[in-house]
Amino acid sequence: MANGKRFDPLAMTAASRTLPLGTTVRVTNLENHRNALVLVTDRVGRRGRALDLSLGAARHLGMQKQGLARVRIQRIS
Repeated sequence: MANGKRFDPLAMTAASRTLPLGTTVRVTNLENHRNALVLVTDRVGRRGRALDLSLGAARHLGMQKQGLARVRIQRIS
């Protein structure tokens, strides 16, 4: 990962094109209103994606099956 640590797919982490590494964000799934605090630990390579969530974060938000969801992202720190 870009932060130099080993990737843990079950951790509450995300990759972002624009947010600094180490940033904490609240991600809210707009379909079911579930939210999670995630830590930006990596860079995403896909254009058109705000975040690429870990499996753990996607499961917590109830979006692991569909893979994509409309979300609100709020920067916490």
